[in-house]
Amino acid sequence: MTAVALKGLLGRKLRSVLTGLAIVLGVAMISGTYILTDTINRAFTNVFNVSYRHTDATISGRQFVSSAHSSIPTVPASVLRKVRALPDVAAASGSYLFDTVTLVDRRGQTIAGGGAPSLGFGIEPSQPRFNPITLTSGRWAEGPRQVVIDTATAASKHYKVGDTIAAKGDGPIKSYTVVGLGKISGVSIGGATLAVFDVPTAASILNKSGYDNISVAAKPGVSQARLAAEIKPLLPAVAEVRTGGQQASHEAAQVTAGSSVIKYFLLAFGAIALFVGAFVIFNTISITIAQRTRELATLRTLGASRRQVLRSVMLESFVIGLAASVVGLFAGLGLAKGLNAVFVALGVNLPQTGTVLAGRTIIVSLLVGTIVTLAAGLFPAIRATRVPPISAVREGAVLPASPHARRRPYVAGAVILLGLAVIVQGLFASSGAGSVLMLLGFGTLMLFIGVALVSSYVVRPLVSVVGRPARALGGAAGRLAVANSVRNTGRTAATAAALMIGLALIAFVATLGAGLSNSVKDALGKQVKADYVLTPSSSGNMSFPTQTASALAGAHGVEVVSAVRSDQANVFGASTSVGGVDPATIGAVYRFAWKNGSDAAIAHLGDGAIVNSNYATNHHLRVGSRFTLEAPSGATRQETVIATYDPPQADPVLPSVVISQEAFDRTFPTPHDAQAFVKVGGGPTAAMTAELNRAVTAYPDAKIQKRTAWMTAQGQSFAQVLDLFYVLLALSVIISVFGMINTLVLAVFERTRELGMLRAIGMTRRQMRRMVRHESVVTALIGAALGLPLGVLLAALTTRALGSLGIGFHLPGQELAYFVLLAVVAGIGAAVLPARRAARLNVLQALQYE
Repeated sequence: MTAVALKGLLGRKLRSVLTGLAIVLGVAMISGTYILTDTINRAFTNVFNVSYRHTDATISGRQFVSSAHSSIPTVPASVLRKVRALPDVAAASGSYLFDTVTLVDRRGQTIAGGGAPSLGFGIEPSQPRFNPITLTSGRWAEGPRQVVIDTATAASKHYKVGDTIAAKGDGPIKSYTVVGLGKISGVSIGGATLAVFDVPTAASILNKSGYDNISVAAKPGVSQARLAAEIKPLLPAVAEVRTGGQQASHEAAQVTAGSSVIKYFLLAFGAIALFVGAFVIFNTISITIAQRTRELATLRTLGASRRQVLRSVMLESFVIGLAASVVGLFAGLGLAKGLNAVFVALGVNLPQTGTVLAGRTIIVSLLVGTIVTLAAGLFPAIRATRVPPISAVREGAVLPASPHARRRPYVAGAVILLGLAVIVQGLFASSGAGSVLMLLGFGTLMLFIGVALVSSYVVRPLVSVVGRPARALGGAAGRLAVANSVRNTGRTAATAAALMIGLALIAFVATLGAGLSNSVKDALGKQVKADYVLTPSSSGNMSFPTQTASALAGAHGVEVVSAVRSDQANVFGASTSVGGVDPATIGAVYRFAWKNGSDAAIAHLGDGAIVNSNYATNHHLRVGSRFTLEAPSGATRQETVIATYDPPQADPVLPSVVISQEAFDRTFPTPHDAQAFVKVGGGPTAAMTAELNRAVTAYPDAKIQKRTAWMTAQGQSFAQVLDLFYVLLALSVIISVFGMINTLVLAVFERTRELGMLRAIGMTRRQMRRMVRHESVVTALIGAALGLPLGVLLAALTTRALGSLGIGFHLPGQELAYFVLLAVVAGIGAAVLPARRAARLNVLQALQYE
C-alpha cells in the first residue's frame, strides 16, 4: 500500500503541488518569523557583547521603577575617583552609552526616522578598551564642537570628515565638526544613527551631571565577580554594579523583549495561515477521495483492509505535509527578508546581522506543517475507508454518506454557540492578557469551524443572491456556472470557508480600527481646548526638552503655553504614569471633567495631586487620601488627593496622577515634556503656524500642529498598524486563492466528459473560460458573504466590551465595499489556470474520458 500511495502522488503531481502550497505558505510564515526575530536578537546581543567585551564590571544607575519608559539616575562623578583607587582596578572610565542624541541634516530634518533610535555616546578617547564604536576613518572627538558619526549616515547623507553636522540632545541644535566615522562591528544598526562625543561634551549636550556608566577593567588574574564584589561597598543607593557579561545580558534582554512581542505577533498570523491551509487541504483531499472512489473500491476488492486504505491516504498526507514543510522552512529565509522589508516600508528599520537558522526553527516548522496536514487529512482518510468494494464495478459510484450527517447542523450550532460564549468570556474577563488572548483565539477558532460546518446549508440561498450578476451578464456560461456552484454545496462551502476566514479577520480589523480612530478623535476633542499642540516629532521619542515649550512662549501672538511633564513612578507597588502641569496655565488649555472637585482645585496643586477617577477607584483613594510616590531616583514624596476627574478612557491626555510642575521638577531627576498646549490670540492661522514653527526651529525633535490636525493624526495613528495587519492577513487570502484553484482544477478534471460534451454542442473556448471564471467569482462572493458579516460581528462584540473605555462601533462602509471587490479579484485570479485548462481540452479525448 505504501508503493500504491507514493505512485498515486506521482501520478497526481499538479494536485499534490497545489495542495502542498497551502502548507508551504503557512510554514514559511512561521519559519520566517523565527528567522527574522532570531536575527534581530542576535544583532542586539552582538551590539552589547561588543560594547562590553573589554569591560569587567559596569556601574550604572539603579532602576527603582520597573518601566522601560522611566528615567534612570546617573552615577555621581565621585564614584569614579573611588573606584580608580581600588587595588584590583587596572582602568576605569565614566561614559554615556546608548543615550538619545539626534543628528540633523543640512535641511534641518532629523536623520533617524520611523522610530529608529538616535544613539548618542560620550567616551574617553584615552580608554579605547571601553569604546563600543570601531573607528573606520578620521579620529575620535576631543573638544566641545567635535563629533564622530556612523558610516551609514555619512554615506546616505553625503557627509565626510571635515564637514559640519548639527546635533541636539537635551537642548537646542548645535553645530559640530565631523572628525571621524565609526560603526558597531559585526552588525547593521538598521535606521539608527550614532553620534560619539568626548565625555564633557556629551554631559553638556545631554544636560547630565555624573555618568550613565562607569566601565571598569580588572588587573590580570582578578575575576569579574571579585571585582564587582570589591566595588559594591563603595556605591551610593542610586547606583549598582554588574559584571561586564551581566551588563551585556541585562541590556540585551531589555531590548530583545520588544522582538519577542514581534515574534508572537507574527506567529499568530502564521497560525491563521496554517488554519486556512488546513481547510484547503481538507477540501482538496476530500475531493480527491471522492474522485478515486472506484480506485479505492478496487483496492478493497483486491484484499486491502480498511486500515490499509486509511494508512495509504494518511501516508499521502504525511508525504505532502513533510515535503511542503521542508519547502516552507527554506522559503522562510526569503520571507524573513520580505517581512523586514515590510517593517522598513512602514518606518521600522530593525538592526540586522548574519541570518540565523536555529535548530528550534527547523524542528517547529517541520512538526507544525506535517501535523496540520495529517490532521486535515484524517477525516477524508476515514471517509475513504467507508468505500464498499462493490463500488469498483459501478459507473459513477460515489462515497457513502456519513452516518452522522444528520447531526451536522446541530453540531455546527453548538460549536458556534460555544465559540461565541468563549469570545464573550474572553472580552469581559478580568484575568491577565495572556488568558484573554487564549480565550479570544480559541473562541474565534470555534466560531470559524462552526460557520464552516453550517455553510453548506446556506450555499443555495447565497448563490441565488450573489449569482445574479453571473446569470444576468454571463449568458449561458453564467447560468451554467451558477448551477455548477450548487451542484455540490459541501464542496463549494468548504472552498469558500477558507476565503471566509481571511476576509472575516480583515473586516474585523477594519471595523475595530475605524471605531478606535473615531473614538480617539472624540476623546481628544473633549479634553483639549488649546489652538495648537506641541508633540515629539518622531514616534520613537516619548518626550522633548523643557526648553522647547519656553521657546514658544516668546513667539508673537502666543497667549498661553502649558507644558505637561511625564515620567514613571512607583505607586502602590506598581509603575504609574505621573504628570507635572503648571497650575497657572493648564486650566486655559485643558478641560477637566471633574468627578470630585472643581476648577478651584487646580490652584491647590502645590498641596497635593489630582487623580484619574478610575485609578482612584482601583486603589481605594478619595479626596483627602494620602499615598507615597517613589521617583526613578529612589526619592519618595507624600501626596494628598485634592480632587479626582473622569477623562475619556479612549485616550486620556494627562497621566493617572497629576502634580504641580514645581513638585515634579524637584522629584524627578531629568524632567522632560511629553506635550505642550498653546493658546493664541485670534485663533490658528497660517501666519501663526509659521511663527510657531520658526520658534521651534532649534528643536527638531518636537513639532507644532493645529489642534484639529493633531486630533486627526492621533486618530489615524492606527493606520500604520492596520496596514501591517492587512499585509499579514493577505497571506491567508492568498492561501484561500490556492484552495479555489485546487477546487476548480479538480472540478475540471472531474467534469472532463461533461466539458467535452459542452464543446461538442457548440460552446466556444471563450464561453468555457467565462463559465469557470463565473463559478470562481460566485464561490469567492460566498466567502465574502459569510466572512464580512462575521468580521463585523466580532468587531461589534469587541467594541461592546471596550465600551467602558470609550471605544465605539463604526462601520467602515467604503472599506467593506473594497473587500467585496477584493473577493471578486481573488475569484478572477483563481480561475485563470483552471479556465485555460478547461478551454484547451481536446473534445474527442474528453468524450471518451471515464
